[in-house]
Amino acid sequence: MGCMSGTSMDGVDAALVETDGKVITAFGPTAFQPYDDHQRQTLRSALGKWHDDPEVPKAARIVETVHREVIARLMLDDPAARLLGFHGQTFAHDPQGRGTHQAGDGQVLAQTLGLPVVWDFRSADVGLGGEGAPLAPFFHHACARFIGADAPLAFLNLGGVGNITWVDSGKQAPDAPGACLAFDTGPANAPMDDLMQARLGKSRDEGGALALSGSVHVPVIDTFLTHPYFHRIPPKSLDRNDFPDLSDGVARLSAPDALRTLAACAAAAVARGLEHCPTPPTRLLVSGGGRHNAALMTELRARLPMPVDDIDTTGLNGDMLEAQAFAYLAVRVARGMTTSSPSTTGVAAAVGGGTVSHPE
Repeated sequence: MGCMSGTSMDGVDAALVETDGKVITAFGPTAFQPYDDHQRQTLRSALGKWHDDPEVPKAARIVETVHREVIARLMLDDPAARLLGFHGQTFAHDPQGRGTHQAGDGQVLAQTLGLPVVWDFRSADVGLGGEGAPLAPFFHHACARFIGADAPLAFLNLGGVGNITWVDSGKQAPDAPGACLAFDTGPANAPMDDLMQARLGKSRDEGGALALSGSVHVPVIDTFLTHPYFHRIPPKSLDRNDFPDLSDGVARLSAPDALRTLAACAAAAVARGLEHCPTPPTRLLVSGGGRHNAALMTELRARLPMPVDDIDTTGLNGDMLEAQAFAYLAVRVARGMTTSSPSTTGVAAAVGGGTVSHPE
């Protein structure tokens, strides 16, 4: 079983995957547990904070509690889980500085659930000079083989931050040279969600309805694309709040125009990122909450030359892909296999990250 609480902080996804860490045999049941408004507010108060900050323990307990609830519920429905991949909640990410911080203690979950838990997936990668993100690419490679892809394609996850994996499924292993290239593209849902919360007291623009009624302000995009991040060669990664000037750029726009412009910025960042791919992908498969935003999907299709498809059209589950990824990665960690490589995180050599905690 794998779990994910992403930078959008809407709740916890949990999913079962049958795998040997190489091949995906089957996908199992899934579950979702939303954070309530108070929990979400507490988590937001810990954003940008590190392990030693007094705000963190309270937020970490929420992360552990909600994970425990959704995992226990899924285990009641299907008791097949033998191993749990627990990502935790990212509060801060500074791989070239203080490191990376995912709150939540896997040992606590191992003891309360009676399952071995793999957690702290990112620290080993960062310790060897990697970005520590994104970590789903090896799973994306397995997914490409699962759906029978016969040409290079790309997986785009649109959470709070966007990340992309270019995959050549003709390569037998995800850490083989030329098998994967991965990096964060730029802000995705986070600026739009923050604007909705600040202006309208809502957690998101449901379906992108308000953004669809707005207009794009091109000068904001032009300024946005001058950010130094877009000139860096991948692999590369971002923290949720690495583009604070973007919110300032849309501050004087109406809410619909600001949202549509932020959606266009997210799409423009993807288009700029695709320029780094070894060859143009034949297809872009979109997962994460952003694929439900019609304005964001419209902007992507307007700016990209290849088909842009909801990943659900392939039979994969775009809402659960990252939870499934950490189930897959947990098996790889438990079996001593690699979870990231120079072309996915910039780590010095292929490495298997993660700590395994057992019930006492």
